[in-house]
Amino acid sequence: MNGLTSFFWRGDVLGSRGVSDMVLSGTVDVPAIPAQLMADWRRDMAQSLALEPGDVEALPLVRSRGRGRWPDYRCCVQAAVDWTDRIGLPDVLASSDIALMACRGARYHHDGVQYGDMAFCNLFLSEAEGLDLHLPIAGVRIPLVRGTVVVFDTGQPHAVIPRGSSRFDAADFSRGQHDAQIFLTWELPVDNHHVSQALQLVFDIDTTTAQRLNAQQVLLHGRAASVCPESGGWCPTE
Repeated sequence: MNGLTSFFWRGDVLGSRGVSDMVLSGTVDVPAIPAQLMADWRRDMAQSLALEPGDVEALPLVRSRGRGRWPDYRCCVQAAVDWTDRIGLPDVLASSDIALMACRGARYHHDGVQYGDMAFCNLFLSEAEGLDLHLPIAGVRIPLVRGTVVVFDTGQPHAVIPRGSSRFDAADFSRGQHDAQIFLTWELPVDNHHVSQALQLVFDIDTTTAQRLNAQQVLLHGRAASVCPESGGWCPTE
């Protein structure tokens, strides 16, 4: 047990669940991003997003797909769909929201406040840059290469850091937009039977606390805590 409880909206009431240590990962075959599209994304990251080391921000997916700029988009999506079907998540991606994201590394954080009712499926599209997706509480490191695909609980702390490192340091990302990772992400509802089964989620573990709260959050052993953005450790909060 990791001591984490996610409180999340179920309609207009808060439910409670454990935060899963399960991390499902693999590698699928996806084509390289066209050079012109990558150049457009780098310009967006530098100008529109002003992406700094540690930032994770959305890129314009609709514009990226327009005018034949990304001819292999459907191939990338289908590769993720086929993989999730194989691991016991049939038809889940087809009904889930999708976004295109960019990061220059990522500070340690969790997404249980905004997405406590969801799990994430990420498909990484960038070439290998010697970076890992690190989930320290789960004890998992995943090398990021083109085609890395992963499903994990949004309440699980995670970061993108250099291989061989155990901390996030902005100085490790000094090459501007050329050290960015681009990925597609889907939001998978934890109430979906296949998602909850794959992540071995346990629900209604603290209904008493859920009744007195008024917002989604993740508690550690029943107390408020935040993730240290450099180390990934939990820090008590007032």
